[in-house]
Amino acid sequence: MKFSACLLIAAGLLALQTSPISAQDRYRQPPPVVVSPDLAAPWVLQLGNKPGKVVQRRSSTNEVKVQQAPRQVVVQSSTVPGVVLVQPQGTDATVTTASVQRPQKQFRLDPKFLPQVVEYTTTHKPGTIVIDTASRHLYLVQADGTARRYGVGVGKQGMGWKGVENITRKAVWPEWRPPATMIARERKKGRILPNYMAGGEANPLGARALYLGSTLYRIHGTNAPWTIGTNASSGCIRMRNQDVIELYEMVKVGAKVVVM
Repeated sequence: MKFSACLLIAAGLLALQTSPISAQDRYRQPPPVVVSPDLAAPWVLQLGNKPGKVVQRRSSTNEVKVQQAPRQVVVQSSTVPGVVLVQPQGTDATVTTASVQRPQKQFRLDPKFLPQVVEYTTTHKPGTIVIDTASRHLYLVQADGTARRYGVGVGKQGMGWKGVENITRKAVWPEWRPPATMIARERKKGRILPNYMAGGEANPLGARALYLGSTLYRIHGTNAPWTIGTNASSGCIRMRNQDVIELYEMVKVGAKVVVM
């Protein structure tokens, strides 16, 4: 009898262990899988600044619960060029690459250097560009006795020039390859220039470039608009980006450029 009782008890325990109901109860509420925002945030930002998603699964109901990752971030300054500190709300700060954050210099451009149409008497044909380096103005000659006038930055003392050239090429967001003489000159001042820089907002040539003859000079945009109206370049003619974009659309390759 004792042996039979033991068998019955053992059978009962085995039935309880293999019961479908017990198995379901065991896995009905598993611990949720949570992805730390500290790990997800940098990848979210690299994928186009779109909020990521943290997925939690519950196996008993086969439901998928989706939660939005933290949307707002706090951007802090960084001493490393091209790197900013990005801190998702409620997490520790993490470092991720981003577009270059350049300090914005506060300045007020003298109104006389803003684009305007002025009366302009000249023997040059319409479409000719005349650059008056003394007044730091560029004139695009019109057909009705007027000219579209822009403020420009011109060569530093000892780097100015005069002459007549033609526009031989036009470029959108041009690349920059500083000549060896400029690299050597700036190195003596303690400033190291790159051998090459791709086009972009940080590029000194700005948004557009008009190449002058076979020279190294150009009419181009700038990443330093506060230098417009000054003698600051190595001989090139600088314009505000919005101004050089406008000029770029109005002149053709082959147009005459007079620098005086």
